Amino acid sequence: MNIKQSKLGVNPAIGILIIGIILLASNLRAPITSVGPLIAAIREDLLISNTVAGALTTLPLLAFAFISPFAPKIARRFGIELTLLISLIVLTLGIFLRSLGSIEVLFIGTLFIGLAIAIGNVLLPGLVKQNFAHRVGLMTGVYAVSMNLSAAIASGVSVPLASIGELGWQGSLGIWGFLAIIAILFWIPQMRHQHKSVKAMGQEEHRTSRQLWRSPLAWKITIFMGLQSLIYYSVVAWIPEIIQEKGLTSSAAGWMSSLMLFATLPCTFIVPILAGRKESQRGLVVITALLFSLGLGGLLVGHISLIPLWMILIGAGCGFAFSLAMMFFSLRTTSVQQASELSGMGQSLGYLLAAIGPLFFGLMRDMTTSWTVPLLVLIVASCIIFIVGMGAGKKGAIKEPN
Repeated sequence: MNIKQSKLGVNPAIGILIIGIILLASNLRAPITSVGPLIAAIREDLLISNTVAGALTTLPLLAFAFISPFAPKIARRFGIELTLLISLIVLTLGIFLRSLGSIEVLFIGTLFIGLAIAIGNVLLPGLVKQNFAHRVGLMTGVYAVSMNLSAAIASGVSVPLASIGELGWQGSLGIWGFLAIIAILFWIPQMRHQHKSVKAMGQEEHRTSRQLWRSPLAWKITIFMGLQSLIYYSVVAWIPEIIQEKGLTSSAAGWMSSLMLFATLPCTFIVPILAGRKESQRGLVVITALLFSLGLGGLLVGHISLIPLWMILIGAGCGFAFSLAMMFFSLRTTSVQQASELSGMGQSLGYLLAAIGPLFFGLMRDMTTSWTVPLLVLIVASCIIFIVGMGAGKKGAIKEPN
């Protein structure tokens, strides 16, 4: 289905596709952000260490790293729409497996969740470029807001849900499976168009992937993607624990984490639109690095009364960084296949780097009984984001293979 020249809201098929994209995006963060506020309860119930608990966030990221390079190739063979539908089915299975309560199925379900989300992460930029070529910024903002809104809600309600009746942490995690089922119902109508996307992607040069690995610009985008993911998933996993050590209750810490995620929302909508209107995104990169540095520095040395401010700054930084990373996949490429391949490269190596974060946080906390070292590492990562971001944000695009 090509919607490049259609008007939004006129064709019912376009409306169904947009709703499908919104629901799909809503499932790409909530199953992960719902874990952070519940880590203490999971750790105590299953008698596991901080390091093992950190693996609950690290495992999906490793799955992202493993499957991301293959997602464009799978989509080229079966079509973007069918590939995304299968990923939603696997996601639903993973969510329900994870909620059964034993250590074994907890990690098996988490692995399934990671594999499924990786497909959506990689293919969404290409899907938007394919169907909304003249509205990439707007549609990127729409799905980014959906993704982060559901992430914020999941983080905020996890602890309250767990305290309802006999739900516990298992029921609190399992309830997100119903959101995935709704997404499946709205995505099924897209199957009528999947043969067209197979044809479109099949006409692209297969040498695109090899060309990307030789491109300095592609590597800058990949490092930018990886470091912003490292910061995001580290704070999502452990900020509730950090805040509790500063004196807040577990419920309050969950809502502070939710505040951080809510702070991403206006940024994830506005930044893609601004980025799409500019030939260079360097100014937005500067703001991103400042937000991260101020927020993380405040969390490290600031007063407890200013925690809401630090959460807002960190959340805004995450919103800026994520939006820019997604836009770079589209703005620095010249075709749907190249956008998908760059997304696969960036998210594969990027999430492999990001996987270090939550595990490192848990390990350093066990070794030093302090959060100082990991927070300092994230501040250094913010500085590197500035350096590579200035290159990734420069006007230009990756050349197509000859």
